[in-house]
Amino acid sequence: MSVLEIRDLHVTVETEAGETPILNGMTLTIKTGQTHAIMGPNGSGKSTLAYTIAGHPKYTVTSGSITLDGEDVLEMSVDERARAGLFLAMQYPVEIPGVTVTNFLRTAKSAIDGEAPSLRAWTKDVKQAMSNLRMDPKFAQRNVNEGFSGGEKKRHEILQLELLQPKIAVLDETDSGLDVDALKIVSEGVNRAKEATDLGVLLITHYTRILRYIRPDHVHVVVGGRIVEEGGPELADRLEDEGYDRYLAPADGAVAGVEA
Repeated sequence: MSVLEIRDLHVTVETEAGETPILNGMTLTIKTGQTHAIMGPNGSGKSTLAYTIAGHPKYTVTSGSITLDGEDVLEMSVDERARAGLFLAMQYPVEIPGVTVTNFLRTAKSAIDGEAPSLRAWTKDVKQAMSNLRMDPKFAQRNVNEGFSGGEKKRHEILQLELLQPKIAVLDETDSGLDVDALKIVSEGVNRAKEATDLGVLLITHYTRILRYIRPDHVHVVVGGRIVEEGGPELADRLEDEGYDRYLAPADGAVAGVEA
């Protein structure tokens, strides 16, 4: 079993006003085989958490720690984090002109495993994974995300997830921009990956619709850069009915019941 531990994490980002605090004491533990849903209003720090775990240089950790199986993640480069077993499905996947999906996937797999996969077995695995995600085989020869629709980009993210087989996957609003059919297909891909490798999932979302297909073990509400409530799937249902107003002070937006 692998464990991702986030302890009292404080993170800032550079803005026009200077260094701005975004995360203000985030603490969370994710184990393989578990699904954790992170929910909260816009600007609460959900995506900042995702990109900090992945090692985006825009975000500065001022205090706290992130460890994976006891190893200091913050001391790792981005590629070292990937080889250690961390994976990020981005909210807005980027286009990579001149790099085909086939080359991208095999290069990534080789880098993570330390050796190139058998070409025959790899080709079979890619075709099967694309078929499961109902992706046209022609996509394998297209440039990464170039000209892809929003749904196609998200399927490509889950294709990477299934083939690279990380220990812990951070899914940053994977459901955004998906219609009902695409949402089901993407969710099925996440569930397959979890069943195949005992994957740990940190699922960031605004809405409960994806949680109908990817059932969380734990739900965490993030407001003001910290977790203000935790519970099971029933908490997500309550959030859909009530929203986040109960966590916000009416005057200044501070978190209700938590010191500013």
